[in-house]
Amino acid sequence: TVPSPPPASQLPKLVLVVAVALIDRSELQNPKCLLVQRPAGKPMAGLWEFPGGKVESGETPELALAREIKEELGVKVNVERMQPITFASHTYESFHLLMPLFAADEWEGELKPLEGQTLQWVGVDCMRRKAGGAEAEIPMPAADIPLIDTVVTAMIGESAND
Repeated sequence: TVPSPPPASQLPKLVLVVAVALIDRSELQNPKCLLVQRPAGKPMAGLWEFPGGKVESGETPELALAREIKEELGVKVNVERMQPITFASHTYESFHLLMPLFAADEWEGELKPLEGQTLQWVGVDCMRRKAGGAEAEIPMPAADIPLIDTVVTAMIGESAND
């Protein structure tokens, strides 16, 4: 028999966030993806993640992502040109994260860390070898780790919009 799901009151709070793999293709043979390090004082401080944030009530994931990227990094992304590539569904201790991940290789403006975070461009080989769990050189939140292979595929593929 199939077990019954627990009552809703026992389920962790669902948190909807959205993230983007910003891909720099200026060096055709060496595409890079932007990772952002969570600043001190925030949950999961010190971990590297794909930039993004919470989806507010009344927002689509695309509009939330455009807002978050403008607030966090000072650049404008065109929601029409972003492509959904995968999603994460991960249960943390106090909440369940649902996170659509988009790819974008075009933005307007100069990337600047506006919320105290550190930025790092990571190439394909570095992403494959160094990104991962707590022991990795580039430690990432548990929800982000399964997304690495899909992001690498997006990095080495054609433009996110071709």
